[in-house]
Amino acid sequence: MDHPAPRIPSHFPRRHRDLHPRVAPLAGGIITTYFTWHWIFLINVPLGTVAFIAALRLIPAEARKTPPPLDWIGLALTCTRLGSLVYLGSLLAERDPGVLAMIGWAVVGVGLVGFAIVHQLRTRHPLLDLRALRIETFRLSHAGGSLFRLTVNAVPFLVPLLFQDVFGYTPLLSGALVLFVFVGNLAIKPATTSLLRRFGFRAVIVIASAAAAVSMALMALLSSATPAWLVIALLTVSGVARSAGFTAYNTIAFADVERAEMTDANTLASTLQQVAAGFGVAVGAVALRVGDGFASGSGAFGFAFGVLAVLTAFSTVEALLLSRTAGESIRPARAQYAAVSSGSPPARGRLETTTGC
Repeated sequence: MDHPAPRIPSHFPRRHRDLHPRVAPLAGGIITTYFTWHWIFLINVPLGTVAFIAALRLIPAEARKTPPPLDWIGLALTCTRLGSLVYLGSLLAERDPGVLAMIGWAVVGVGLVGFAIVHQLRTRHPLLDLRALRIETFRLSHAGGSLFRLTVNAVPFLVPLLFQDVFGYTPLLSGALVLFVFVGNLAIKPATTSLLRRFGFRAVIVIASAAAAVSMALMALLSSATPAWLVIALLTVSGVARSAGFTAYNTIAFADVERAEMTDANTLASTLQQVAAGFGVAVGAVALRVGDGFASGSGAFGFAFGVLAVLTAFSTVEALLLSRTAGESIRPARAQYAAVSSGSPPARGRLETTTGC
């Protein structure tokens, strides 16, 4: 069965899609050093205005179709469950959150999650159609893939705190060093499609997630005496693993999704990705707070990075359990890859990767 390969329109250059996360840490350091912290938020007003105008000009108008009725119950359950879990995370990050409050919000959050899952599996037009998780490749991308996104998005949150609060670096220097995470991210981009073609999704995801876990474990060993070149090398390798993993997960996500189910699957995928990215900061903050309870300075950060490394290892285990043929519907055979590499016309069903965060 042939499925359309996931792709991003070629008229929107990939280097522009990947620019914003790379410059954000350095831009934040410049703003806090030479301006006030208020501009970290105020700068989004002109940027958002430009993006809105660009969207009006660039996104083609399409014929409107009658949408299914909005799942109001699903909307209410989704918003309240996420809000409950976010507030629980904020409680866990406090020094003295209160046991009863934590237990209460945990029960409420887990209960709402259960109610939402039951509702979304039974209703005809759910806000989030969970049935796409039946598909192995989609489930991998949004189970182990969500765990991978969660942990790697916590790294740019924890590393600047370590540099500034423990090592005493300025925000500008800290942002400049974190930029090397995204240097590695950018450097591997041209090779990711070739790696996926030659080795397949399973191998790339296993290696990328394992490398990310190892890099986080090594970050736990950083100290103010660590040579700058070693810090830069570690952050660059972390960025390489981050980019390769994101690209593989995002590309394989829709490999086996039928066209009729693509809209619902895309809605679920976008939601899970944003939730994972948001909870990455929360998990990093909670792990840091727990580590601060029995260690100080770099010790607390070491514990937090260790927690992230263990969590990332779970995504590696899931990738190891993935069938070896997963994603083959959008991956050309090696003979076809060799023909493309030698200059012959590309085979039908050419793989086009989808970039990550």
